[in-house]
Amino acid sequence: MQIRKGNHQTGAQRWLAGASVAAIMLAMPVAALAQDAPLAPVQSAEEGDAADIVVTGFRQSLGAAINLKRQSVGSVDAIVAEDIAKFPDQNLAESLQRIPGISIQRDGGEGRAITVRGLGAQFTRVRVNGMETVATSTDGASANRDRAFDFNVFASELFSSLVVHKTAEASLDEGSLGAVVDLNTGNPLAGKDGFTFVGSATGSYNDLSKKWGPRAAGLLSWKSPDGQWGVALSAAYSKLDTLQMGNNTVRWSQARFDSVDGAACFTAPNSGGTYLPSAGCDKAALAFHPRIPRYGEIAQERERLGVTGSIQWSPSDATKVSIDGLFSRFRETREEKWGEVLLRSNERSIDVVNPVYDSNNNLISATLNDAWVRTEHYLRKSQTKFYQLGGTWDQDVGDNFRFTLLGGFSKSDASIPVETTLVFDDRDAQGYKYDYSNMSRPVLTFGTSVTDPANFQLAEIRDRPSSTVNKFRTMQLRTEWDVTEGFTVKAGAVYRRFSFDTEGFTRDTVVCGNGGVDRVLGTLACSPTSAFGPSAVYGFPVTAALAEMFTLKGADAPAGTTTQWLVPNLAAGTDFTKLYQRTPAIDAGNTRGVVEKTTGGYLQFDAKGDIFGLEYAANAGIRYVKTDQSSTGLNNGALVGVSRSYEDWLPAMNIAFFPHPDIVVRASAADVMTRPSLGNLTPGGSVDGFNYRVNFGNPNLNPFRATAYDLALEWYFAPQSIASVAVFKKDVQSFPIGQTITGTFASTGLPLSVIPPSSPAAGQPERAEGWAISTIVNGSGASLKGIELSVQAPFTFLPGFLSHFGGIVNATFVQSSASYTVSGPAIVPGGGNIAAVRSATLFGLSKRAFNGTLYYEDEKFSARVSASYRSGYIDQNSGTGNVFEGYNSTINVDASMRYKLTDWIELSLEGINLTDEYRDRYTDLDANRNYEQLHYGRTFQVGARFKM
Repeated sequence: MQIRKGNHQTGAQRWLAGASVAAIMLAMPVAALAQDAPLAPVQSAEEGDAADIVVTGFRQSLGAAINLKRQSVGSVDAIVAEDIAKFPDQNLAESLQRIPGISIQRDGGEGRAITVRGLGAQFTRVRVNGMETVATSTDGASANRDRAFDFNVFASELFSSLVVHKTAEASLDEGSLGAVVDLNTGNPLAGKDGFTFVGSATGSYNDLSKKWGPRAAGLLSWKSPDGQWGVALSAAYSKLDTLQMGNNTVRWSQARFDSVDGAACFTAPNSGGTYLPSAGCDKAALAFHPRIPRYGEIAQERERLGVTGSIQWSPSDATKVSIDGLFSRFRETREEKWGEVLLRSNERSIDVVNPVYDSNNNLISATLNDAWVRTEHYLRKSQTKFYQLGGTWDQDVGDNFRFTLLGGFSKSDASIPVETTLVFDDRDAQGYKYDYSNMSRPVLTFGTSVTDPANFQLAEIRDRPSSTVNKFRTMQLRTEWDVTEGFTVKAGAVYRRFSFDTEGFTRDTVVCGNGGVDRVLGTLACSPTSAFGPSAVYGFPVTAALAEMFTLKGADAPAGTTTQWLVPNLAAGTDFTKLYQRTPAIDAGNTRGVVEKTTGGYLQFDAKGDIFGLEYAANAGIRYVKTDQSSTGLNNGALVGVSRSYEDWLPAMNIAFFPHPDIVVRASAADVMTRPSLGNLTPGGSVDGFNYRVNFGNPNLNPFRATAYDLALEWYFAPQSIASVAVFKKDVQSFPIGQTITGTFASTGLPLSVIPPSSPAAGQPERAEGWAISTIVNGSGASLKGIELSVQAPFTFLPGFLSHFGGIVNATFVQSSASYTVSGPAIVPGGGNIAAVRSATLFGLSKRAFNGTLYYEDEKFSARVSASYRSGYIDQNSGTGNVFEGYNSTINVDASMRYKLTDWIELSLEGINLTDEYRDRYTDLDANRNYEQLHYGRTFQVGARFKM
């Protein structure tokens, strides 16, 4: 067992003492202090409260969300459905970005994950109908194998509200440094008696792919006349094909070339020999050049199917039993076609002519001879199936005591049965030119024909299927006891079991001389004979039957760029090489698992009243949780398991003062935690018993732990209106960083059986010099602070039709500081990268974010336009000498119009990403080198909605 120690334990003890003092204060006889006028009721912002709100119209939905915020003690924001089965946005993440402090990450034009107050998606916990869960999908070239929640898995029509808890309470589930987000489906007992039917049908059109796709949703609910029974069933389906067009470089790097402007850089051409220093060769070697400059196309086909069901029984006002189920299936096919030059690792054979350098030490343009020209055709088929079934029993026992018993399970099964790449190579191409004078729109020109099959050979085939499964089982009891008027004691217990399992496989293969195919994993051990035909230089000669022509359109490529080339035909190529008949090998790095069992409870005191005439509402308490963790992974091919446990005491305090009926001042402080990233917990890796080196994850990582503070002022200056300012601060005690340390083998927690038996370490596992252990360790911590500003109001003070307008504006400014070990540029030709410690913001943190919505609504017609700005941010350490990589700033603009033909028919027109914003990714924070420039077009939706 591992208990929190050192300074952080002292902080917890301090908070525990503070919470005890607060509890004593809250337990004072508030009735004696109360004013004659009763205090406005203050509700808990639990998920059920929002689900009970039934409103019509966008303006009314904003008012319902404001009321929920106003009645909460902690910092809470919400998005509430305009009407039953009518969520105000097509994507849950895009709705969330309207909330102050929240920014989103997009994949193929859709919101996918969120950051809250500068903390990334892995720091946000998501609950569906009150139960924590994880839903994962794929993004770019990788699958989500962490704790981040992918909102694109679900159709927005299935939900009635989103509630975001930005501050912690003892009664609120632990696991978040950023926020707890509640997604809530329907509540049939909150509707009208009898049957209700709602349906919608929409056609979606993407102006880049030039394709239409259907979107349909329906809800059928019934409530008995006596109000005791309610049943609801909803379903949503959508399908849309989109394109992403543009260019990328797959980073920039330094390397020594074969020659520069005719001057040899080595004593032997193309390979071997020794380096010949010279001004030209040294300058080219130390400058950064694009590793894989290329243009291409990414086609995505997305299909969603979602179903929810709810049965509710309320035999009396004191009892309500609910059973809720949710199923979602998200399918995506991603197909990429690229034309490129593979400089990466092949610079030794390349001749550079007419190099041009810029002020950021970039080899910004050049002509390349003996270059590796490559075309790729990539296909990935992925599917996520999500299931959840839960039950809730709400019971009043007398007038002063009540409890909620909640239990259920969820499963997210994300599989990639096909992830295939075929590669054509021309490894001695002449006259290739690139020019990155305009980093966003480079000129890439092939000097030799890339449309003639005779110039290419089929050089590589790959397939990397995988599967990731997340499961949750939850049982929770919550109780409330009204000790006296204005004072409530809350207590509860929770058991939760979370399991994560991911498996990866590879069929990666290199086609070798004579057309033979080597063994899996691409080792250059080619077969001496071939069953495929005549001899080849390094692969199998390409024929017209193995190829297809690709024409680049819509990528904004400048004049001079080659826009047509051959790519492998996937069906013909995989059949010819019998790729899918090959036995896949285990991908050890992507085969691992984690099981976490958490048990705990909480005690919280809620009070409201007044102190010396100042009205207040407050809660204070502490949450205890014990985590039993088991991690598995492959180390030197052997399955290794490591178990551990740790405990957390998490005090929290929230207080709201009401100096005026329209003004609320909130303050909160809490200890919070997020469990380590799943990818870092694997004990998998390798053990080198000859050199006493270990490279593996760290199943003994401590959680991210922080102390969070929040102070807010809210002015409800008119109906459905609010102006607010909030300042926040988080002191993060530690977060994981990569590091090589010296330690004993026993300190790794790995069994002795993973040491190669033929190595010296097998007989002497511990030695005085210790082992060099490359792993993830607990870093020194980080700080984060910021401010949120928000104004929301209908313009009812304006005359005439102008009074039907309204607006929402918010801004967030965040500062943070963390220390990272980075690998900077080499300073001698062919030398290694220089390690250094660099201070920067937390990964995924934008320093500035702005959101604005202008809307109009009358009895028949409604319209709104929304804009969202997010400043640039770093999202991870980079490689090949670049210091960090991330994304430049973005602005997204969406709009919608609705017209009510009758009380039961409404027409709609919506536009998404109206400015066709680019996904602008860079490598190196200082030089801002082009990593990726892709756009995905505008999407328009035309539809109708029916309600009976």
